[in-house]
Amino acid sequence: MITTNSGDYRNCRINLFARLAVLREDAGQALTELALMVPLFTLLLLGATEFGTLAYDGIEVSNAARAGVAYGSQSSATAADLTGMQTAAVNDGPDVAGLSAVAIQFWSCSSAASTQYSSPPTCTGTGNHVLHYVQVTTTATPSSVIHVPGLPTSYSLQAVAIMRVVQ
Repeated sequence: MITTNSGDYRNCRINLFARLAVLREDAGQALTELALMVPLFTLLLLGATEFGTLAYDGIEVSNAARAGVAYGSQSSATAADLTGMQTAAVNDGPDVAGLSAVAIQFWSCSSAASTQYSSPPTCTGTGNHVLHYVQVTTTATPSSVIHVPGLPTSYSLQAVAIMRVVQ
């Protein structure tokens, strides 16, 4: 048989109450911290959602411009089909509301590729030849999903793609 002093029993009992009191204080502190952090985490999640949606729309606008020039660069006939390039661009980004496209074709001489002409130029010089290009500019103004005070309610996105026409 094990015998204990009554004083030991009282010490165990006091230690138990002290431990429970500490646990109660920690539980209240954790609840208070949680109550303070939930709005910050919610705001962080909403911001990440907004940023992700904007990034997705930006990728769609960029891909739409590439689709338009890919159609137009197939031949001189498709390069002249400006409406077809614009339609290809808009059809490539159906998830972006208000997506619009503008298509142009231009020419330059290989000796001065940075100079653009609206009609085929006469290029002179040895080895100098005419280069034919198409360009599609896509724009969209998506609205923000979550309206946060201090941030804009819509964003302007634009993409430009230029490609040489296959000859």
